[in-house]
Amino acid sequence: MPLLRTLFSRLITTLITLIGVAVIVFFVIRVVPGNPIAMMLPPGATDEDINRLTALYGLDKTLPQQFLIWISGVLHGDFGTSITTRQPVLALVLSRLPATLELSVMALIIACLIGGFAALTGTRLRGTRTEAAIDVSNGMALSIPDFLWGLLLILGFGVLLPIFHISGRVTPSLKLPFTTDFYLTEALLRLRFDLWADIVSHMFLPALALAIPLAAIISQLLKQSLKETMHLDYVTLSRTKGYSENHVILKEALPNAILPTLTLVGVQFTFLIGGTVIIERLFSYEGLGNMAIDAVINRDLPLIQGIVILFALIFTAVNLCVDLCYAALNPRLRHG
Repeated sequence: MPLLRTLFSRLITTLITLIGVAVIVFFVIRVVPGNPIAMMLPPGATDEDINRLTALYGLDKTLPQQFLIWISGVLHGDFGTSITTRQPVLALVLSRLPATLELSVMALIIACLIGGFAALTGTRLRGTRTEAAIDVSNGMALSIPDFLWGLLLILGFGVLLPIFHISGRVTPSLKLPFTTDFYLTEALLRLRFDLWADIVSHMFLPALALAIPLAAIISQLLKQSLKETMHLDYVTLSRTKGYSENHVILKEALPNAILPTLTLVGVQFTFLIGGTVIIERLFSYEGLGNMAIDAVINRDLPLIQGIVILFALIFTAVNLCVDLCYAALNPRLRHG
């Protein structure tokens, strides 16, 4: 029952959040200077041409009327038509979403592996120079933004040591027998390891640039949680039973210390998805973030609205999953 109450309350909160985001994004982007219709037409376009396109996209109506028309279409699965590409917004967004999701998940996996290893190593070697080196590395990783890490990775492993690809999502010359836009997942399921390796080679540097700051956050929080847990009675009892220090850390301390880190990872994952906007542009990665920048530059209002609503839906869904996982793993919340 407590878990069901948590689910119900989070669903209500999610619905209110999405409504608020829809209202804010709709009205905010329309007060920004610039006429998207004028940007579509050539310099010699007449007033009649401008008025015709303005009426076609419904921009001649009042803002409340435009909002009601748009939100009514959204409720029926119609997010409108892109002004620049003349294609349905929902189809455009869904075609780019898999690339961004795969990049974000890979970055999260890399961050968890690096951050978890650093935290466990720092806890095992606490009080030594290794722990101090890890703390200094975490500070450096947090002080440098992800886009600057991206530039450094491009210079180091794309120019000086050209090991990885630094642009695109897959080599154009390769045959792509995909039926979905989840290239990495489908290549693995089809056992096309040549394609899988090529896709990973394109994704690794942007994923690593996103992962480095998050790995430092995970490392700091998990190491601090482990330090606090290592002084508890049940951990001391495990030592008196003769268990090794590695066993005490991994089997006794880690399961309890990881709960705060789980919540942090979920929250930071939403920010990580938002960070793909700049990273995808930097690496010419064909994802949702790259499309968002083009939409803003071209003042493509329907496409901007669709992308923001989708980002908001992802953020709320991730936070909902994190809350439910935390409630399921925490006995005090699970049993009310």
